[in-house]
Amino acid sequence: MIEEEHNKSYYEKEAQKAVEYEHKKKDLDAKNSETNDTSNIAEHHSSGIDIYSAEVLQKLIDDNLPSTPNNFSLYFDRLLENKSENLRKQITMMLELEENNSNDDENIILLEKSLKQGFSSVKNMLSITASLYKNMSLMTKIMSKRKNEFSNCSDLTEKAGVFFLVETDIEKLNTILKKQSSHMKKVYEDTALIVKNVENETIFDNQFGVYNKRYLLNKINKESESIKKLKHQSSLIFIELSKELTSTIKNNKEIIHMTRIIARLLLKTSRRSDIIAYYGDGMFAMLLRHTDLENAKRTSTRLDDLVSNSNIFIEDREVQLKISMGITNINIELDVDEIVVNAMDGIDKAYKDPHLNYAII
Repeated sequence: MIEEEHNKSYYEKEAQKAVEYEHKKKDLDAKNSETNDTSNIAEHHSSGIDIYSAEVLQKLIDDNLPSTPNNFSLYFDRLLENKSENLRKQITMMLELEENNSNDDENIILLEKSLKQGFSSVKNMLSITASLYKNMSLMTKIMSKRKNEFSNCSDLTEKAGVFFLVETDIEKLNTILKKQSSHMKKVYEDTALIVKNVENETIFDNQFGVYNKRYLLNKINKESESIKKLKHQSSLIFIELSKELTSTIKNNKEIIHMTRIIARLLLKTSRRSDIIAYYGDGMFAMLLRHTDLENAKRTSTRLDDLVSNSNIFIEDREVQLKISMGITNINIELDVDEIVVNAMDGIDKAYKDPHLNYAII
């Protein structure tokens, strides 16, 4: 009980500090807007993020959520959206510096081990292939030698002797080739298994520079489990280039180029806690954790505005990008596939109304 009272007192003090900070920050922003001088802001980097962190912690307490690192990170990003541009820039800069200095060493080590095993298997395959080539070259020379011997034979007995030697040479080579072929098959199977395991562990889509489908489905499943325990709300948005736009583009390379632009814009408009992934068939997904449908709509509107203002040139003609989106909530009564289907159905629903760029299911 004493410890709880102590913690409560601490949080109340930190919350009060946050309120005082907001007043000071507003005065500072007003002064900076008049003088266009940002030097004072730089001096408040450390104190600003400390007080903001206390505000995030107080918000978690108010929402009756445990102050776990994951929840703190989610609320840290979520509350930052409503802060001043100056504060957002300060904190974003500090977080970027922190990210540049951190690595997921454990995952890198596991991946390196798998890759080294793969390289070793490939090296063995190359070695076996070289040995096969060497034996075949040797057999060619032997056959040439036997041919000359056969030509120099004067009677049938000698010719029969040469045939016997040829048969013996072929049997020896056949035995060696069977053994090496069996070894190569085993090495190939081991290599294929390693490659498959690496693919199963990948979380990144190289073509578009975002997470892949496997990672997305895994995160949706984990988020659903988290919602069951913590009772918060999260949303899922599916995005694709509008069919009205893609139907006018005949070159597949140009469609891929536009899809890459959409991927970059998704990364640009998303929060650090959002999951951006390529689902396949030209569709992207945004998993918005601790975000209700109303805020998901705001995100969709912001993304639509960003895309609509991004034009590209195709064969000397300007093309305005356009997307369609489907929004759904992470419903704990549904499995992952059903949640995904709901988001896709949202896209189909948006197509039925020419005035809608997104729809909620």
